[in-house]
Amino acid sequence: MIPIQTESAWRGTSDCRGCGIRDMALFAALDERDFALIHAPIDDLLYQAGQVLYSEGQAAPGLFTVRRGTLKLVRATPDGRERIVRLLQAGDVAGLEALATSRFDSEAVALTEVAVCRIPLDVLHTLAAQSPRLHGQLMAKWQGALKAADDWLAELNFGTARQRVAHLVSKMAQPQAGTELTLFRREDMGAMLDLKLETVSREVSALVRDGILASLDRQGRHYRLLDPQRLQAVCQGD
Repeated sequence: MIPIQTESAWRGTSDCRGCGIRDMALFAALDERDFALIHAPIDDLLYQAGQVLYSEGQAAPGLFTVRRGTLKLVRATPDGRERIVRLLQAGDVAGLEALATSRFDSEAVALTEVAVCRIPLDVLHTLAAQSPRLHGQLMAKWQGALKAADDWLAELNFGTARQRVAHLVSKMAQPQAGTELTLFRREDMGAMLDLKLETVSREVSALVRDGILASLDRQGRHYRLLDPQRLQAVCQGD
C-alpha cells in the first residue's frame, strides 16, 4: 500500500450545495441555515489506487465521505495479518468512529481512484449540536455502517467459495455504474472472503464461463454484468 500526505491530494474546497451525490451523502438533510454554520473548509481530495487515506489508531482530523470509487477498511490481526473488514463506495462515510473516539479504528486504502470530501470534526460537532437534521443523518449513517458490517459477515464470510465471490461481485455492481463493474486484485478479494487467491480466480472465471460476467480487459479488472438474476441465484446457492 502507498501512503500519501493528504495535502498532496487536495483539489480545493468542496461545494456541498452543488455536490453530485448530495442526496446520498452525509449532508443530504441540510438546508441553507445549516450551511451557514460551516466555518471550516471541507476539502475535496483525490487518491489513486493503493494510497492510504488514514491509518489504524491515527488521530482523526475529520471524516471522509466517498464521492466516487471504492475504499477498503483494513485491520491488523494479533498475528500481524491484514483483514479487510468492509468496502466503502459512493455515499458512504469513512471514519464515523472518530466522532466518539477522535481516532480511526482501521486503515482506509483506495482500491480504485477515489474522490472524497474531508469534513473536519469541529464542523460535525457544531452541526450535530445545532442541527437536528444532521444529528438524524449521522445516526442513520451510523446505523447503516453497523448494518453493512453485519451484512459483510453474513454474506461474505459464509457459504461456498462460489457464493462468497458472487456476493462480492454483486456488491461491486453499483447501480450508478450501469452494468459495468470493477473488481480488484485477487489477493484483496481473497483477504475479504477468507479464500485462497487460486480459488478466487477460479470462481471469477466460472462466472465468465457461465455467461454471468463478460471480461472487458486482459487484466481481469473490468467486467460487464450480463445476467443479474443468475448472479443472485448463485448468491443464494441455486
